[in-house]
Amino acid sequence: MMPADNHSVFIPETFILSGIPGTEESQFWLATPFCLMYVAALLGNSLLLYIIATERSLHEPMYLFLSMLAAVDLLLSTSTVPKMLAVFWFRAGEISFAACLTQMFFNHVSIIAESGILLAMAFDRYVAICNPLRYTTLLTKPVIGKIGLAVLTRSFCLIFPVVFLVMRLKFCRANLLPHSYCEYMTISRLACDDITVNIWYGVAQAILAVGLDTVLIAVSYVLILRAVFRFPSKGAQYKALRTCNSHISVILMFHTSSVFSYFAYRFERIIPGYILNLLTYLYVLLPPMLNPVIYGVATKEILKRVIKVFYRC
Repeated sequence: MMPADNHSVFIPETFILSGIPGTEESQFWLATPFCLMYVAALLGNSLLLYIIATERSLHEPMYLFLSMLAAVDLLLSTSTVPKMLAVFWFRAGEISFAACLTQMFFNHVSIIAESGILLAMAFDRYVAICNPLRYTTLLTKPVIGKIGLAVLTRSFCLIFPVVFLVMRLKFCRANLLPHSYCEYMTISRLACDDITVNIWYGVAQAILAVGLDTVLIAVSYVLILRAVFRFPSKGAQYKALRTCNSHISVILMFHTSSVFSYFAYRFERIIPGYILNLLTYLYVLLPPMLNPVIYGVATKEILKRVIKVFYRC
């Protein structure tokens, strides 16, 4: 440790990740389904990226946004799950302060980037249904690239200050994190400084990113539904809505898990800590694992390519 003027206050060189408090004896077995979910996420998203990259017919806006989503899901799960498994299986809970901040940074950047990509995909569906004649002229590859860059820039700008908000803190209680990966508020709550700024920045960040994206996605779907119900035939209405099924499923799953994760620590006095931790793990495991499955099953073009890949193998 690096002692300060007051020996009870220090800047930790390392944190100790404890895993799930209260489940020490069963953590080894809990890690098995987590590992399987992580492997499924790696295989599913990697296969999705491979198919979209190698099939020129899939180089369309919808699939390019989907490839961005797959890349972000890989970053989200890979930034947290390997260390989580090391904690569960090998009791390797020690992590340096710098590595902890790096993990926290990429974890939160991934979450905000995923929210932004889902908003971009909602815009894609809006243009495809409400203004189909201008679809190819509005969503060109340069425009899609700029949207992707804007999503990453916003994520970076919102999360970069978080690193400095944590670095300014002094810790006097302990360096034991009751978690399996480095999470912003979990680290902040170990500090003996006033963390009011940290708390309110976290709230503002959630509102400016996920909250605003949710409102804009809702508005886009209101406009989509209004346009669809003006179609002359039921068949045309069904066909248009079917193209949104997979996107709506992914949105609901992402925002449900994000709500659980965001409010988990607000109810720590009511709900046992191990249940709260398990809910936050779903946030970094379920979307990356299920997103490729949802799009693979619901999108005929992708499903055909997946079958073709396995047939070749």
